[in-house]
Amino acid sequence: MLLVQRSDVVVIGAGAAGMMCAIRAGRRGRSVLVLDHARAPGEKIRISGGGRCNFTNIHAGPANFLSGNPHFCKSALARYTPRDFIALVERHGIAWHEKTLGQLFCDNSAKDIIRMLLDEMRAVGAELRLGVEVSSVARTVGGFRVETSDGVVETESLVVATGGKSIPKMGATGFAYRLAEQFGLPIKETRPALVPLTLDPALLQRLAPLSGISVEAEIRHGKTAFREALLFTHRGLSGPAILQISSYWREGDDITIIVEPDHDLLLRLKGARQGNGRQSPQTVLAETLPKRLAQFFGESEQIDGKLADLGDKALSRLAAAVQDWRIRPSGSEGYRTAEVTLGGVDTDCLDSRSMAAKTIPGLFFIGECVDVTGWLGGYNFQWAWASGVAAGEFV
Repeated sequence: MLLVQRSDVVVIGAGAAGMMCAIRAGRRGRSVLVLDHARAPGEKIRISGGGRCNFTNIHAGPANFLSGNPHFCKSALARYTPRDFIALVERHGIAWHEKTLGQLFCDNSAKDIIRMLLDEMRAVGAELRLGVEVSSVARTVGGFRVETSDGVVETESLVVATGGKSIPKMGATGFAYRLAEQFGLPIKETRPALVPLTLDPALLQRLAPLSGISVEAEIRHGKTAFREALLFTHRGLSGPAILQISSYWREGDDITIIVEPDHDLLLRLKGARQGNGRQSPQTVLAETLPKRLAQFFGESEQIDGKLADLGDKALSRLAAAVQDWRIRPSGSEGYRTAEVTLGGVDTDCLDSRSMAAKTIPGLFFIGECVDVTGWLGGYNFQWAWASGVAAGEFV
């Protein structure tokens, strides 16, 4: 006779959202089983923030998220805020610090956050089962029947928290999307987000001497702009500013790069010409830019010689090359290096308060697999915590 385990709630996925949901459901007295095919929980937590986990952002709000429905995330984010998660972190004695732009990191290790979540799960009696593959899910009269490599589980509430397609080497799959489609739920087109951008071979060859250089830059795409570090790589463009704009960029579009946006380089060039016209323009640029980058712009615009010999038109052209630089990326590095997946389970088919599928009672989708994608800098973790808590209140 086949042994069937029963649990009030089954959560598929032991990541940030799944564990948070299990904790909240367990506090309500629900029996909870969390399943994951990985050998360890919270793998994306472990590698995040350079191993220190950028666990939230104090500025997190609806404006920091992309979605087909920009209003969908408001309910969950309002009911579980960054301050709520900080309070949990502090209750566990985890030291943290704030970096730029409201980003919060552990002082010690991302593993502190994983241990905190596991301790909270144990405290409410939630069971965690790792190295378990889910082979099929079917509806029953009372909920769902989940067949796994470790046996069969029947449950009233099924929570899907398996993330998106980003970083497949960490075990990411399209499981959530396949399950949603199985139950007739629509999927918004998925694509890599928060990802380095690649360049065509000809442009990449021109930029090869710049590989490894990092500068402050403002990156624009349409009306959207981010001002952070830009990094030139042997594959193309990276750094926080590029990762941010990648969520908005589409193939065939240009981006505009303003290098060192806090400096008026045209004004500086003109002032230097008046003060010491014997200098070369590259020498003046190198006072603000890395030397290799200053040389690159001078050579690419074929501007050489002394400043005294250059007119306003030449200086304007050089300044524009640096601070109105238009580039058309050829693509992105894809899911291999993307921090998150854009798109996902269509929010129109989910209840924004509970994260439940409107047409399938007892079925919930939370975290990255939903069509809600945050900016770089702790926002996606805040969505994981908030959406997990939202579902945990209703499962």
